[in-house]
Amino acid sequence: MARKPAGEKPELPSPTKTDRERIIEALMALLAEKPFESIGFAEIAERSGLTLAQCRAEFGSTIGVLAAHIKEIDRAVLAGGEADMAEEPPRERLFDVLMRRLEMLAPHRAAIRSLLSSAARNPGLAVALNGLALRSQQWMLTAANIDAAGPRGMIRAQGLALLYARVVRVWLRDEDPGLARTLAALDRELARGQRWASFLDGLCRLAGTGLSRRRRARSRRQDADGGEEPAAA
Repeated sequence: MARKPAGEKPELPSPTKTDRERIIEALMALLAEKPFESIGFAEIAERSGLTLAQCRAEFGSTIGVLAAHIKEIDRAVLAGGEADMAEEPPRERLFDVLMRRLEMLAPHRAAIRSLLSSAARNPGLAVALNGLALRSQQWMLTAANIDAAGPRGMIRAQGLALLYARVVRVWLRDEDPGLARTLAALDRELARGQRWASFLDGLCRLAGTGLSRRRRARSRRQDADGGEEPAAA
């Protein structure tokens, strides 16, 4: 992996940025050079041009810095929505949202490659990243005007997080400026996800029908017993 030549001073983030922004930039720059688990706040402070006290004032952990980076990407994607996509089918809206996200991540490709490599050998990091991805994909679903609330929304978001992770792995290897392989992978994964969502909706409808039947049966028993159910023992 490429490293800075010996004796070369690391490029410091712009002093016009906030301390929070400088810390996030420093972590992402370091991630492009070394594994996540070997990065500490001493290095982040040096790379950002801040003191440890200033870093501690903004963040309590490196995972916290990473979460802040993901949140900033979320905000950028949500702010970049196109009004003319509102009339498109859900799959097309989600395709647009996820491609916008990949465009936002383009400057951090080396850092993301390093992070995924670390997660592959560190189960604890993988679990933490999945939690961050789950929250993020709930916002992406909402941006595409797809319901992400409640248990079904959580299942959708988890499915989308796994789908998106597969697309990201293709994106990391896609050297085509037009991202042809990435576009094809995203389209293929969304088609697969759409079939799964239809299956899930069918299961939920069946469950709802079964619940209604149980309620009607319970109501009939109550009527037959004079309107009361026996108390549970």
